[in-house]
Amino acid sequence: MPGLVAIFAPRHWALLVSLCGLVWASFLALHAGGVWLLLVAFFGFFSALGVYDLVQTRHAVLRNYPILAHLRFLLEEMRPEIRQYFFESETDGAPFSRDRRALVYQRAKMQLDKRPFGTHLATYSDGYEWLLHSFAPRPLADPDFRIKIGRPECSKPYSASVFNISAMSFGALSANAIRALNGGAKAGGFAHDTGEGSLSPYHEEQGGDIIWEIGSGYFGCRTLEGAFSEEKFAETAQKPQIKMIEIKLSQGAKPGHGGVLPAAKVTPEIARIRGVPFGKDCVSPAAHSAFKTPLELIAFLARLRQLSGGKPVGIKFCLGQPGEFLALVKAMLELGTAPDFLVVDGKEGGTGAAPEEFMDHLGTPLREGLSFVHNALVGAGLRENIRIGCSGKITTAFDIARAMALGADWCNSARGFMFAVGCIQSLSCHTDTCPTGVATQDPLRGRALVVPDKIARVANYHRATLHCLAELVAAAGLDHPGAFTLDQFRRRVSETRVASFADLYPALAPGEFLRGARDADLRALWERATPNTFSASRV
Repeated sequence: MPGLVAIFAPRHWALLVSLCGLVWASFLALHAGGVWLLLVAFFGFFSALGVYDLVQTRHAVLRNYPILAHLRFLLEEMRPEIRQYFFESETDGAPFSRDRRALVYQRAKMQLDKRPFGTHLATYSDGYEWLLHSFAPRPLADPDFRIKIGRPECSKPYSASVFNISAMSFGALSANAIRALNGGAKAGGFAHDTGEGSLSPYHEEQGGDIIWEIGSGYFGCRTLEGAFSEEKFAETAQKPQIKMIEIKLSQGAKPGHGGVLPAAKVTPEIARIRGVPFGKDCVSPAAHSAFKTPLELIAFLARLRQLSGGKPVGIKFCLGQPGEFLALVKAMLELGTAPDFLVVDGKEGGTGAAPEEFMDHLGTPLREGLSFVHNALVGAGLRENIRIGCSGKITTAFDIARAMALGADWCNSARGFMFAVGCIQSLSCHTDTCPTGVATQDPLRGRALVVPDKIARVANYHRATLHCLAELVAAAGLDHPGAFTLDQFRRRVSETRVASFADLYPALAPGEFLRGARDADLRALWERATPNTFSASRV
């Protein structure tokens, strides 16, 4: 009896209507046939679905609300798009607001990027930041700002733009997206980082400058067992298109986390490019096998510089335990050599997929990491010949200016350039169902991205952003963004209190670590650090 009563409950009405409709349509079809058979199929489908919902054991909501609960799942699936299209304000949206995305789209398409009626930002809210302008602005400088990268022992230094494409691998991005990004880099005279997936034919097609990133899997320069291969490295590194080599220790969105590309996704093409066996899991370990200590890492970099024919070699990392970086600095001092550059990746950086705990709560945000790395090199007397790049949610000229005031010589952007080639922040990078053909290996989806059109947009975005940077530089009374200082930037820390970046990010004096840091904690951290091991310097 309870079961009979339950079938007439409102939550079962969809199933009841389907069953009644099936009986009615079947009766009509028996006598008239023809079009009524379509109704039989219609009501039959929903009746079968409802009965299945009642007896399945995976979803309690389907057992209680047969047929109707599927509407909930459908709306839940569409929720991100509904919010983005209908309810998101100009300053809402994560990880990038609508304002930020729109600015990139407008610059990439060479559309008007000016805004009317005033800022959308709450200028009296905590966290609001601004740049101090000058009463004596300078004439607008040439926006093609560049920085020379390469220590004295580097025979092939590279003149880099201050704004470049950050690391994104073929495999994470489609072939057409890689083509468009590199073509844009070629047209705009800036660099394109390969990501740890190695140099692919799609990076080489357009001829743009390449930064070759090498991760712990040594893709493109490894033995079949996964060890580093000097011969394969030298063969690729000496290609003229490759301008710099970057050893990746960690990534902002998932520092300390390795990765596995399942065997099913290791296509013959990816196996060939990465130098891994076809049909087997492609493993990227959490740690490198070519070195274990700070001294070994610095010696490894020196060897790579030699094998590449004298090209700049550097390290990319998200700052973790500060003492470990100081151990690396001590190794530079002991060996008398150092990387040509460092790239500091903030934990706010992007990735195709990462565990939520890693993405949200592991690693140091860009500003704190960049400030520490810059000051550590200054304090050790090493900053002059080591260039610093940075990455982590950098999309606008103000982002670049702020990063350079904190110590960066240049900036990289991944998601900014993804927007330029058509990304709409659908947050489906990890599903291989990217709606714009950017983050997918599905060739049918990838063909939606028209390469010549997107090449122009990548170059436009770069050019327009650097033009705005030149305007900020001139408004501040400067000639180059490298001249920005911490005391030119302000942050509201409460409704009634404003702090200078110089107070928020205190600077070390040149050589201060060698004389004894004024800050007792920093002094103790420096004293504990040893170039023979990372672990002894942990905090």
